[in-house]
Amino acid sequence: MKRNKWPYLFSLPFLGAYGLFMLFPMGYSFYLSLFDYNGIVEKHFVGLANYYNLFTRDKLFLKSLFNTVLIMLMSLPVNLILGLIIAYLLFQLAKGRRLFQVVNFLPYITTPVAIGFIFSYIFDWNSGILNGLLTHFGILEENYFWLQHPWSARLIVAVMIVWRNFGYCMMIYLSGMTAIPQDVYEAAAIDGAGRVKTFLHIVVPLLKNVTVFLFITALIGGFQMFDEPVQLYSGWSAASKSVGGPEYSVLTVIWKFYDDSFGSNTRLGYGAAIAYTLFLIIGGCSLLSFLFSNRKEK
Repeated sequence: MKRNKWPYLFSLPFLGAYGLFMLFPMGYSFYLSLFDYNGIVEKHFVGLANYYNLFTRDKLFLKSLFNTVLIMLMSLPVNLILGLIIAYLLFQLAKGRRLFQVVNFLPYITTPVAIGFIFSYIFDWNSGILNGLLTHFGILEENYFWLQHPWSARLIVAVMIVWRNFGYCMMIYLSGMTAIPQDVYEAAAIDGAGRVKTFLHIVVPLLKNVTVFLFITALIGGFQMFDEPVQLYSGWSAASKSVGGPEYSVLTVIWKFYDDSFGSNTRLGYGAAIAYTLFLIIGGCSLLSFLFSNRKEK
């Protein structure tokens, strides 16, 4: 310590800030989850009752968990597959690759508020572009309530997530493809492998670690889904403003947490219990993903 004290001294500002702004709030949140507290009256210790009530009495929490998993299953595979295919197609381009990269990546850096307004305008019942086109070409006889039916609402949120995030997957896959040695592609070409066989038997296996990384990060982001459904049902259309959408069909766990903590209720202890339950779910799913990928590799 006396001889190598400078690394510890230089790391103290970061460690102090991390402990103050990260570790302490995390620990205090868990402490708060053991109490019945609304931020005003005195805390009342309830132990693990908040966690017990989540799975036994709060049907909306179970529905929010179901909605989150369902929308994630609708969007995550499409994101990975579409991002991989588009990345491979762009990798084969000799000209115009950068232009298409920028075009496909633009939705990822678009603000969630703008995305919510765009999709609210597209799927609005009265003046939406989609209903206008479908009725104009005779596909629909009358306008359809896209935002007021549970399954169509879930599908729209899934489409929003795919439209926004597949460009990110594309860029990560494209970076992985450029990292593969050129000798591998040349050897495949000499052996007579076409683009499809090269893609299936060389690119996909060699990008396994990239796929695992994208899957786990998408899994974490999927459980933290909040912006897309909230902005969709808080847009310019007055008919679409509601918590959780039609029949709470797009109520996600984070939206439930926000509504219970800072929205219609101020149950801070209960909201902290929701946050820590979600933390355990994300940690368990991530651990299982790592273990499954490592076992399959062995």
